[in-house]
Amino acid sequence: MTVRSSLLTTVAVLGVLMGAGTAAAQAPGTGGAQVIQADGRSTLSAGLADAGQFASGLALEHAIGMAPGFADPDIGFSPPTSREEGEAMMARARGNPNFSVLGRANTDMAVSDGKLFLGNFNGFNAYDISGDGAPQLVMSVVCPGGQGDVSVHGDLLFMSVEENRGRLNCGTATTEDDVTSQRFRGVRIFDISDLNAPRQIAAVQTCRGSHTHTLVPHPTDDNVLYIYNSGTSDVRGAAELAICTDGQPDQNPETALFSIDVIKVELDRPQDAAIVNRPRIFADSQTGRVAGLWRGGRSGIATQDTAQTNQCHDITVYPEIGLAAGACSGNGILLDISDPENPRRTSDIFDPDMAYWHSATFNNAGDKVVFTDEWGGGIGARCRATDPATWGANMVATIENRTLAGKSFHKLPSAQGSTENCVAHNGMIIPVPGRDLMVQAWYQGGVSIMDFTDPAKPVEIASFDRGPIDAGRLYVGGSWSAYWFNGRVYSSEIARGLDVLRLVPNEHLSAAEIAAAEAVTSETINPQTQTRITWADTPDVAAAYLDQLTRVAGVEAELAGQVQAGIDQWRRGGRVDRRGSAALAGLLNEASGKAAGLNKTRLKSLADLFERRGR
Repeated sequence: MTVRSSLLTTVAVLGVLMGAGTAAAQAPGTGGAQVIQADGRSTLSAGLADAGQFASGLALEHAIGMAPGFADPDIGFSPPTSREEGEAMMARARGNPNFSVLGRANTDMAVSDGKLFLGNFNGFNAYDISGDGAPQLVMSVVCPGGQGDVSVHGDLLFMSVEENRGRLNCGTATTEDDVTSQRFRGVRIFDISDLNAPRQIAAVQTCRGSHTHTLVPHPTDDNVLYIYNSGTSDVRGAAELAICTDGQPDQNPETALFSIDVIKVELDRPQDAAIVNRPRIFADSQTGRVAGLWRGGRSGIATQDTAQTNQCHDITVYPEIGLAAGACSGNGILLDISDPENPRRTSDIFDPDMAYWHSATFNNAGDKVVFTDEWGGGIGARCRATDPATWGANMVATIENRTLAGKSFHKLPSAQGSTENCVAHNGMIIPVPGRDLMVQAWYQGGVSIMDFTDPAKPVEIASFDRGPIDAGRLYVGGSWSAYWFNGRVYSSEIARGLDVLRLVPNEHLSAAEIAAAEAVTSETINPQTQTRITWADTPDVAAAYLDQLTRVAGVEAELAGQVQAGIDQWRRGGRVDRRGSAALAGLLNEASGKAAGLNKTRLKSLADLFERRGR
């Protein structure tokens, strides 16, 4: 395996483990190392319901509390800080088959038909977000088993289940037996056509449960939907599920490790959903060796203790470009999904600063991927000023010829306290034309928006944060996921409920850019299934490009004035000045020919827009 040269760090990579497959080497970044320092978020007052707040470029519109029956009667989970506390927690777990440290924590979200579905370790809830007011709770389903990540397709809701307490009938566990026919670990399928009477219609058992899952449409058959299932738990025994065996592949070639599950759902018969493939996507491309990627451990002094690549945590598919990006414990990978039943790895990347490759998000063009590192598993304080700026961060990679290349790291720039669990987590693209913006959850680090348009120089442009749940002790909480949907940011708060935020203009983001983003609408969002964003030709889109150019002095003042005049005429309406628009397109094309980089791209986009208007 090839290990990159130092990327914005002073890590001395001394060597690599033997026997792993080849991975892409990262190019060094061009900027300086990021500095994490105190700001207005660093000293916010604590509280579960009344913590201090900080906002820049974002405004909180609504804060909805936990749904009835889904709030933890205590504050929540506090990781043990001593051997005695650990033993006490284990004692509480013994004899209680329903024990779960995050038993009522909110998790991931999906949106469809004006309803937001919010997963929870105890089941899921649905909120009506179709109106202008606060989200309204319209459905609650108690179905324990964690972690409860959800996705939606039409009248079907899919939910991930991984804990041993999960039961086929959504009931509570009554036995701690190692083997029971009533245990369920896998992907549940619900019929939600009637929100007053949701029904579980299928339950696909898997060997390692389901931590997360991804919906993958068939490229030509609308009746077929695939699910890429990512199981991260221990392998269950063959006595409980016959297809399951454990162990390393050199000793057990049939091991359930080192694969994902491909589940096929025929939409006219979803009750018959079943696993149709368990592809070995980590195999060495030359030798076929099943354990072909990172073997786990450290690659040198001062590097992360990185997980073995025998699973994926998240797989994000982008069907329109035929690719998927997998965040797969010890590696980031790229998959060809042109045949979705048989995904094939085209590239992989390793980085000694990444402890656990957690999630992946493409930019709209499909030539960049943001990988996150969940250093510490999401339950530790990992955003302190003393923590490395490249650990628990985002890694921005580019894609060229279906090959990954790491370019830079970006971490929440605000120093958080020792009682705030904080690390990079789930996010989504914000549809601002001409830029690559990603809104993202950082647990108790809050919500942050990163601009990674320049993959070598990502930067934060907006944020929202609360103080810790408790000032004296770490209780797990904060934003699990933060997603953009039809003009608003929705944030799943682990212990507090659901937040709704809106963008507000600041020095990094103009009113026109926000308006152009808010004009993009969709019916459904499943965060691990990305779709291409397109923008209508509007004066807001034109103004967004112009604002981006003027922000960096990328257009001459005279031309900027002419473009602004064209936009003003456009806003006034009336007869289209086709001749003037065509002339302006010519001037912009001429300027684009003399420019370079992003300025060239934005000038050309403006020229194309006015050219279409001039036809």
